[in-house]
Amino acid sequence: MAAAGEHDSSTETLQAAAEEEEAKTFKDLVRMGDAVLSRLLSRVTRGWVFVAWVTRGELFGLLASLCTRESWVRSQPAARQDRRGGYMRRCVHSSWRSPPGNRLQELCVSRRSCKVGAEVHDDVQRKGLHVTSGTAPIKAFKVSGVTTRSLLKHGFLNSKGVTDVLCEACDQLGWAKPTKIQIEAIPLALQGRDIIGLAETGSGKTGAFALPILNALLETPQRLFALVLTPTRELAFQISEQFEALGSSIGVQCAVIVGGIDSMSQSIALAKKPHIVIATPGRLIDHLENTKGFNLRALKYLVMDEADRILNMDFETEVDKILKVIPRDRKTFLFSATMTKKVQKLQRAALKNPVKCAVSSKYQTVEKLQQYYLFIPSKFKDTYLVYILNELAGNSFMIFCSTCNNTQRTALLLRNLGFTAIPLHGQMSQSKRLGSLNKFKAKARSILLATDVASRGLDIPHVDVVVNFDIPTHSKDYIHRVGRTARAGRSGKAITFVTQYDVELFQRIEHLIGKKLPVFPTQDEEVMMLTERVSEAQRFARMELREHGEKKKRKREDAGDDDDTEGAMGVRNKVAGGKMKKRKGR
Repeated sequence: MAAAGEHDSSTETLQAAAEEEEAKTFKDLVRMGDAVLSRLLSRVTRGWVFVAWVTRGELFGLLASLCTRESWVRSQPAARQDRRGGYMRRCVHSSWRSPPGNRLQELCVSRRSCKVGAEVHDDVQRKGLHVTSGTAPIKAFKVSGVTTRSLLKHGFLNSKGVTDVLCEACDQLGWAKPTKIQIEAIPLALQGRDIIGLAETGSGKTGAFALPILNALLETPQRLFALVLTPTRELAFQISEQFEALGSSIGVQCAVIVGGIDSMSQSIALAKKPHIVIATPGRLIDHLENTKGFNLRALKYLVMDEADRILNMDFETEVDKILKVIPRDRKTFLFSATMTKKVQKLQRAALKNPVKCAVSSKYQTVEKLQQYYLFIPSKFKDTYLVYILNELAGNSFMIFCSTCNNTQRTALLLRNLGFTAIPLHGQMSQSKRLGSLNKFKAKARSILLATDVASRGLDIPHVDVVVNFDIPTHSKDYIHRVGRTARAGRSGKAITFVTQYDVELFQRIEHLIGKKLPVFPTQDEEVMMLTERVSEAQRFARMELREHGEKKKRKREDAGDDDDTEGAMGVRNKVAGGKMKKRKGR
């Protein structure tokens, strides 16, 4: 009996010693894994694509370290295995909610299988893979931009303090890795600095200010948390979509406050106190003055997208009024592709010790954008436009005109010639403007004719060619116009029509961008063959335009017009009419 007791006690001692040794080994694994992970992330944060060679022990340590981030792990690898060069590829899917919460999506490991989760240590013990400094290396542990898109994004953002929920949202939106402006601006924004962001068109500026704002909103939830000012209505709707997509999993509420839409519905939306307000300056002032109970006294963030345009003389009085009614103790972000250097304008934004994040020279177009010009007589502009549309058939076009009337005329001309063209300009009602934009985005129309209303900020990925039918009077507008194509790493074409009256304006543009543009090749004989058909279409377009104008005039006389411009609504006439009625009543 005594011998049996001694045997039991010695077994228990051995078991305890084994468990202690096991725990020590596991701790060593985790420590080693943490070192590997920090080594990987230190490279990831610089945006490198890299290959790291580690020992077998370090690999299991890395997995063990990842698994101990949470007490529970949704584990079991999805066993998609395919043999490539003697390796077995395994997808390891796990979920973490607490920081740093980095996850590996794909690991290329040797043929030796491994399990994830609490079984890692048992697997290591069972196979005798005790961690020592001299462990034989396995073939390779590979992390690349292709196989670990998630690690690049999550590794960067988590290391900078952005929460996991937002990392997941970025992944779902297909944002493979942070852009240059995001790498520069997000860390500074998270530190609470005011930012002046300058980056070329299509470089992810919206993400650079949206992610820090949503991250701060998660830390300190509050209604009416941020205000985003934009110069155009369509851009306001687009930014709202971005915020809602990034904040879909956390229930972010946005309100778009722009002109051309019923004020009452906007007042109801503001009464619900959304987290983010995206507005054009004029309509926001209207609500601040007239909507009962709406104020921005608790605002924490102010963003001016396309800041150079907002700080311009166009919005001077509105911006000054807005800055008076929002708190001085706030964070301010200014973003644009063409930032002004005029100190007076920047001072109006009331920045506090701002940091400039410039990832491009002052005025720069994208490298993958092919830019051309076409020197033509003014009377043959329409003919050359039709020729180019035929030559580049199958592409998606944005054609910029200088006036609303010319936009409408050219759209009617192209429709008469059988092209699927649709106009977008300031004299259309807001519902029609959004309808035109949505049809073009959905590829139901292949040609969008627009004024500079559509030149800033709009992100339509499938635009292949931008045509400057009327050359812009401000050289900056050229950069914004051609920035509608070749976005987010894609390629694109931009063709500028230069008539005998536009030479000086064109030379200014070339001086601004620092490039001499090549001529777009054309066959003049083929162009001249189109003249007869085009002149007939021009005649029909003018007739339709005249009829449309007469209809509007009649409508206005009968019941007023629903267009959103002051001229179309006949504001002065209505006011004068009201005075007359009062006098008659007396």
